[in-house]
Amino acid sequence: MKPYKVGHGNRFPFGATPDERGTNFSIWGLRSRGAELLLFESAQDREPFQVIVLDPVENRTYYSWHVYVEGLRPGVHYAWRLDGPDEASKSGFRFDRQKVLVDPNARAVSDLLWDRGLASRAGDNVASSMRGIVVAGDRYDWEGDRPLNRAPEQSVIYEMHVGGFTRHASSGVKHPGTFSGVVEKIPYLKSLGVTDVELMPVMAFDEQDVPEAARARGLKNYWGYSTYSFFSPHPGYCVSPEMGTHADEFRDMVKALHRAGIGVIMDVVLNHTAEGGADGPTINFKGLGNRGFYHLDPNDLRVYRDYTGCGNTVNCNFPIVTAFLIDCLEYWVSEMHVDGFRFDLASVLARGYEGKPLHYAPMPWYIELSDVLGNTRLIAEAWDAGGLYQVGDFPGFRWAEWNGRYRDVIRRFVKGDHGLIGEVATRLSGSSDLYEPEGRLPVNSINFVTCHDGFTLRDLVSYNAKHNEANGQEDRDGSDDNASWNCGTEGETDIPEVLSLRRRQAKNFMAVLLLSQGVPMILSGDEVLRTQRGNNNCYCQDNGTGWFDWRLTEENKDMLRFVTEMIAFRKRHPSLMRKQFLTGRMSGGGIRDITWHGQRLNDPDWGDPGAQVLAYTLVGTDEFEGHLHIMMNMSDREMEMELPVISGQKWHGAVDTSKPSPSDILGIAAQTEIEGKTYRMAPRSVAVLEGR
Repeated sequence: MKPYKVGHGNRFPFGATPDERGTNFSIWGLRSRGAELLLFESAQDREPFQVIVLDPVENRTYYSWHVYVEGLRPGVHYAWRLDGPDEASKSGFRFDRQKVLVDPNARAVSDLLWDRGLASRAGDNVASSMRGIVVAGDRYDWEGDRPLNRAPEQSVIYEMHVGGFTRHASSGVKHPGTFSGVVEKIPYLKSLGVTDVELMPVMAFDEQDVPEAARARGLKNYWGYSTYSFFSPHPGYCVSPEMGTHADEFRDMVKALHRAGIGVIMDVVLNHTAEGGADGPTINFKGLGNRGFYHLDPNDLRVYRDYTGCGNTVNCNFPIVTAFLIDCLEYWVSEMHVDGFRFDLASVLARGYEGKPLHYAPMPWYIELSDVLGNTRLIAEAWDAGGLYQVGDFPGFRWAEWNGRYRDVIRRFVKGDHGLIGEVATRLSGSSDLYEPEGRLPVNSINFVTCHDGFTLRDLVSYNAKHNEANGQEDRDGSDDNASWNCGTEGETDIPEVLSLRRRQAKNFMAVLLLSQGVPMILSGDEVLRTQRGNNNCYCQDNGTGWFDWRLTEENKDMLRFVTEMIAFRKRHPSLMRKQFLTGRMSGGGIRDITWHGQRLNDPDWGDPGAQVLAYTLVGTDEFEGHLHIMMNMSDREMEMELPVISGQKWHGAVDTSKPSPSDILGIAAQTEIEGKTYRMAPRSVAVLEGR
């Protein structure tokens, strides 16, 4: 192939930017002193057809390298080599002129030839490197699509894995495990009633980033918390990644979800990268500006400070890094139309240059105050592996948080632990103790019982201990603190009494979650009782253990019906989706917005260390919404629960988790009036009455 002619180029924008005459390339490199641009015809090519050596005078401005390649059109693959000081112990920089680097600003990437092992050792790895792909400018037809901008209190979030959602043979989709596969399953999501999908990582990640023991078993990084390219959708979720269609395939999914009224929240991993620690591979950032991009130990610059448990920590509040990450987030909103972000180990974002927590750390505040992100949902996993726990105290006002304290106390309450009534009431009513003092709202609390990290709902009621042997780490990985209960028998069983109790407990968890103030989040597959056979750390299980088995929609259709109806029940009751905290005080009309009870009216067991029963009455938000009376009996005894008298209304039975389907939840037309002054509650059950 005849070599392309080159020119000066521009430092902005970073990445590969084609126009009608050619393509501009630009990349940043702190303390670098030499750069080469490598061009490949296709993803399969092991050697570049042209290597362009950049002139440090002509093609360098400050810390940026840039070049204009005349006539180069979209479709060409490219990578970089940068030269500079390789003196980790002295300056913290790790330049290696032999290592091929993928552009961190690439809009599409290829990992077809990638070999993590070769990138981790000294020597040239051009034949097995990551590459960027030159893609055409933004010509996508959004057909009028915009982010949905839904009120957060009206949300029901569904956490799901793009690949695992349709990879099982039972999914029946044309392109399993892809963005396209998700599109085919939108009717299911719509019928379930969820309002937003929270996608586990979809930025390009290194599937080879697993411990050696897992790799020896043929396992790979399945969850995706190993990002290396922040602007490119993951090639493994694309139908034709070799063509550079990443962005359009992702946009097709977003547009289709929006048409169905479903928002898209991305789980983003800004806290660490796939490059790991000192013995990890050089993919891009290590070879572009290691000292600025990562937290290093000031006493030994060869050592990476690890606040993530993944080998390195991104130095989010270093100015160049902050600008890079903010630009990335704004790109996904403005160019890809996502509705929000969930930030993995978000407390890392609040660590300053020295690693210490800062309440006014630039990164989270820049995100909060960005005009582009002004209507974007922001959700923090408000802790990190370095011991920083900020639930209720994450910097900013509009940040919502995964409420780990909600998860922990609700798990303990439903499994039957005693003496939790006071805190349970606080969590059910929006965790005002965490959010109200700083002027925040119930929607700052993302309530969940299960998530990708830990047991599924079925396993939460089926196992007392984790069973992660399949991960190859002798069951050392994953949390030992699960607050689970196997209902009398560990693991799979055919004992009818145990199976019946497990189903009831699963419904109890779902009912409590969807009756709570704040924003509920459901783990994909819990609505059909998906199991991971006790594995509470499925990060490397890209197989039937980690996938959604669509046969369960029929096998456990009673559970699917219950969850679907509970979501619909929540949506028709604004009193469950309040914008402000409940007060318990008398209104001008002489009525409280909430009244707490125990087995007896107006007598909650706040101070009883043996208490396992809680009831409360919620007043309708207007004349069109009836009151709700909610009762939770987590003891192993039947209870006669006193019922309040409501002026002008009668109680009707809506939900009772102790009853068989379809009597466990009834639509308005099927409900019957409750006679008498008490309600007989079965052990370990939740019941809800509607006033009309």
